[in-house]
This record gives sequence, C-alpha cells and structure tokens, in this order.
Amino acid sequence: MRKLKFYIAAVAVAACLCVGFPSSQVSANAAANEYYIGGMTAGFTLSTGGAEIIGLNEVSAEDGLHRPAEDAGIRIGDCICSVEGVPVKTISDLNAALARSGGKTVNVCVKRGGDTAEVPVTPVKEKKSDKYKIGVLIRDSLAGIGTVTYIQKDTMRFGALGHAICDENRNLLEISNPTVYLCSIVGVNKGVRGKAGELRGLFMGDQLAKAEKVCGEGLYGTFSKGYDFSHLQTVEAVPISEATIGKAIIYSTIDGTCPQQYEIAIAKVDANNRENKNFVIKVTDERLISETGGIVQGMSGSPIIQNGKLIGAVTHVFLNDPTRGYGIGIENMTKN
Repeated sequence: MRKLKFYIAAVAVAACLCVGFPSSQVSANAAANEYYIGGMTAGFTLSTGGAEIIGLNEVSAEDGLHRPAEDAGIRIGDCICSVEGVPVKTISDLNAALARSGGKTVNVCVKRGGDTAEVPVTPVKEKKSDKYKIGVLIRDSLAGIGTVTYIQKDTMRFGALGHAICDENRNLLEISNPTVYLCSIVGVNKGVRGKAGELRGLFMGDQLAKAEKVCGEGLYGTFSKGYDFSHLQTVEAVPISEATIGKAIIYSTIDGTCPQQYEIAIAKVDANNRENKNFVIKVTDERLISETGGIVQGMSGSPIIQNGKLIGAVTHVFLNDPTRGYGIGIENMTKN
C-alpha cells in the first residue's frame, strides 16, 4: 500500500512540474485526496429535533377515556415542535408544557412532512399519575450503529453510513445534534434469506467524533484530534469511472473494535444511478459469510477498496441473498 501511494504521488509531481505547477500546490492537492481507511464501527445518537409521535393512546381520567391528540387530528409520524410557542425538543419539554397548561387548551405546533401547523389540543389529567397528558407515545432521539467510511487526512473530516437515516416506513428523518461514539461489537445476528442480520454493539464512553450533517449520502463531521490514527492505512479516493467488475475488498468490524478486510466481488458498476446504488457487490470471503451470513445492518459505510484505491462504501443488503448488496461511489459521499 505504501509503495503504491508513493508511486502515485511521484507521478503526480512529475506531471505537474512539466506544466509549471509549483510543488507546494502539488503537495496540497495530494493531501486533499488522501484518506484514512475507516471500517471501525461507531455508535450514533441523534436528536429528532422535536418530540416524534410513534403511537397514540387513551388517557384514563376521572370522567372516562379520552384521546386528545387523536381527536385534534394529530397522527403517528408527526413531530411536536412547540407548545404555546415554547420549543419542544425532548420528552421532558413536552411534559413540562402540558403541566403548565393546567388542563386548558394549548396550541401545539406540529410538523408533518415539510409542513407545519398549529393545532389546538386540550390536555386531560390522567387519573393514575395526576399529570396532564394528550395521549401520545413519543421519542426524542434515535440510536444505532454504522461504519465509518473514511477520514480525510488533512482536515479530519469523515463520512459514514453512505445512506440516509429513515424511519420504519422509509421516510427520511430530519435529525439534529448527532453524536458519535466508539462502538465495540459484542455479537452478530446472522443474515438469512428473507431477513437481514445485524451487528450488536456496545457504546464505549469516549466520543469518537463531532457529527455536523446528515443527508441522503450518510453522516458527516470531524474526527476528534485525540484519536490514534497510527494504525490506519491511507489511500487515494477515485471516481466511479475507475471502478471495474471484479475483485475488491471491504473493511468492516464484526468483533470488538478492530476492522478486518474481507474479499468481495463487484458484479455491476452504474455511475448514473440516482439512488446512489452505484455498485452491486457480492461477499466472497468465507470467513465473513461464516460469521455474519454476508452483509448485515451495522456494516453500512464499510469502505470498498479496489486496486489499492477507495472507490465506495457498502450501503444495503439484498433480502433474498445476504451475500449480495449495493454500494455507493465514494465521489457521491465526498461531495458532502
């Protein structure tokens, strides 16, 4: 790997000097395209930016059963953003707002899709708890695990996952304040035909990185300066046009915290796919198939290396064949 990197850098310098580029510019350009190979599993905690409604229920009061939220037209999937103009970001915020209402009708700002509206809702005092409620089950944060794809050497910027973060109905979630922690894999639910497997991870105490952006191509931010990069290899990132059908490798962590490399085959290359399914890949490494059944949840973001260069990341698994899946081209990730 080191010899290949040196050879590429030497050719680049020679070519640029021939056309009169200063050597300092060459060094800057080379550094900008040099990436640490990821493959380490990270735990993500992400705020939904409000109180997301995941269920509607009845409130048992002295005078019977009530459904305040449902009667007001609130639906599962809506997000409560504020009550009487006071922002609501957590479950505690909502409970405090309902307590302040004293049972009087309040204006609840609800976000549904890209639209927001104020809905009048009358809280009801629950007989059992003696607290005001509106009959909703909510969550204010999400947690999961995924794989870091790369860290740019000169800026410490990273990219992970390679795909959007969605709810159970595959709707893109708008989330805020993501935090990234080192994660140790403690078990694997193997993938089988018709059911995706998953990595089981334990969040470690140390924050791994500061995440700043979530979009359709994954999660992005800046790695902690104190992270030990000495054990990571560096590689050049290249466009999809340099990828070919044939052998490649991925870096993934399926036990503990140390990434391992596994053999795959690229079966299809599609640079123009609008869903970022730029590669169809097949796991050929018998070690990985034996341990996981192939591609499992939590491996999203595993970097794909071909001919010593970073070309993309694993994103999805085929439910009818866990040894096969999709990958995104690295140029579609690094544009963010």
